[in-house]
Amino acid sequence: MEELRRLTFERGRSPERLDRFLVEKCPDLTRSQIKRLIDEGRVRVGDDQAKAGIRLRGGETVTFCIPPPVPAEALAEEIPLAVLYEDSHLIVIDKPAGLVVHPAPGHQGGTLVNALLHRCPDLAGVGGELRPGIVHRLDKDTSGVMVASKNDAAHNHLGRQFKRHTINRRYVALVHGILSRDSGTVENAIGRHPVHRKKMSGSSRAGRRAVTHWRVLKRFDAARLTLVELTLETGRTHQIRVHFSEMSHPVAGDPVYGTKGLLKAVPDMALRARIEKLNRQALHARLLGFIHPATGEYMEFESPLPDDLRGIIDYLENKCRDADCGTR
Repeated sequence: MEELRRLTFERGRSPERLDRFLVEKCPDLTRSQIKRLIDEGRVRVGDDQAKAGIRLRGGETVTFCIPPPVPAEALAEEIPLAVLYEDSHLIVIDKPAGLVVHPAPGHQGGTLVNALLHRCPDLAGVGGELRPGIVHRLDKDTSGVMVASKNDAAHNHLGRQFKRHTINRRYVALVHGILSRDSGTVENAIGRHPVHRKKMSGSSRAGRRAVTHWRVLKRFDAARLTLVELTLETGRTHQIRVHFSEMSHPVAGDPVYGTKGLLKAVPDMALRARIEKLNRQALHARLLGFIHPATGEYMEFESPLPDDLRGIIDYLENKCRDADCGTR
């Protein structure tokens, strides 16, 4: 169970930053644990969600919840995986929507890591106890190609490729609205949202460089939807979803960065029902290319659109064909 703590910053004290006060009063917590509690929005000063740098001036009540500890290491679980390629150095899988990548609070089991540990028993310890083999992530409800390492050498080699942004990553997304240009680039730093701590935002003061290249695949004018291909130059959390939401073209079905108003504006009721039934963002990691850490060979893997997204695209194309409205 979560542990609730309540502290009072005594009157008469010299003003002090919130994070330093918590370090002083909670010797059982590390600085990184305190930072994570603040970043996750678990710390409040009075009735307000707090930031690390807020200055306490006397008389404030600070409350926060500490989540239950997670297991020291992930456990193997027999979960089916769609394997695209596997050798003694790495494994490439086609991740379905709904599968969390690694254990975290609220998702202790049933993750990709648990499945990998069952399939590859020697994976334990590669890259960390809770994220063995993981060198990159996809959001829980984003489907598509992922690679995991099987040994430290492969982990470090792939990690350097991701860090240097030399990995070839291409996504397909269905977004609201009609993009007027055929292609473009979004370069806008992304960091933790200043208010909603579980979201990311381009307005964060601590944002990191994020670059998304896009090109239009098809425009469905009547439905006010556009199918786009995206190439990531960087790989920030929720990058595509944030960039397109802040362009006023959120990914269809996105429960975090989308808007219900845009979905209601879709004139075709049957199409609207299909998007609602999707119950996730219409985003798919279509292609992943990298240099093999042992052979030095460039390898590239593709994942076809999953049935839920393919069904929506087929519906749009058939609807336009039947109505002779065409696509652009």
